[in-house]
Amino acid sequence: MPSRKALIRRPGPRLADGLVTHVERTPVDVGLALEQWEAYAEALRAHGWETVEVEPADDCPDSVFVEDTVVVFRNVALIARPGAESRRAETVAVEEAVARLGASVNWVWEPGTLDGGDILKIDDTIYVGRGGRTNAAGVRQLRAVFEPLGARVVAVPVSKVLHLKSAVTALPDGTVIGYPPLVDSPSLFPRFLPVPEESGAHVVLLGGAKLLLAASAPKSAELLSGLGFDPVVVDISEFEKLEGCVTCLSVRLRGLYA
Repeated sequence: MPSRKALIRRPGPRLADGLVTHVERTPVDVGLALEQWEAYAEALRAHGWETVEVEPADDCPDSVFVEDTVVVFRNVALIARPGAESRRAETVAVEEAVARLGASVNWVWEPGTLDGGDILKIDDTIYVGRGGRTNAAGVRQLRAVFEPLGARVVAVPVSKVLHLKSAVTALPDGTVIGYPPLVDSPSLFPRFLPVPEESGAHVVLLGGAKLLLAASAPKSAELLSGLGFDPVVVDISEFEKLEGCVTCLSVRLRGLYA
């Protein structure tokens, strides 16, 4: 049976100091963010996911965005080397967490940089965004770790958003969804469905037809509902101020067999 574990990490007191690159900085309500994070975690649990909380990293403002720290394919974890140097201390406790869960651990080494938010997995295909946070050496190291396991690694350009999954995610049938003004090359994906809002491009597959989606994308939720999916809506407004989305607040571990 596939595992249904999700790594999460509590937001720290310095959350409001998190990095922003493609948006203007606006004030973050840290108390409200914690409430939203708790509701997000509860939504995962309510739909059959066991949440595994990584040790907090209170000195790292962006540490709540745990997806950026690791990429997991089957039972192998590749510990990222974030493109932003200030985020590299975030990976230590994540490495310990995935090792405790039974994953085989590999690392991205200098000069490679790779953020987990640049990785979109669809079955055995791994799309990797080559852009501001993930460099060519990081892409080569990703290939070296996962292609021997049967993965097909496809590099795609990312220039309009922070990460690949800031622009696109995928539905359960493998259709890639995205907000067209932010997608560099929609034609690189075999099936592409445009959505009407930026945050509507971000879904977490909860199982079956259920999709975790931000409350800021009501038109996209309506579109997906009309296609037979079941949107589960969460408010993550404080994290969206830091270019966060529903995908980057957890690492869904489906391939562990430990």
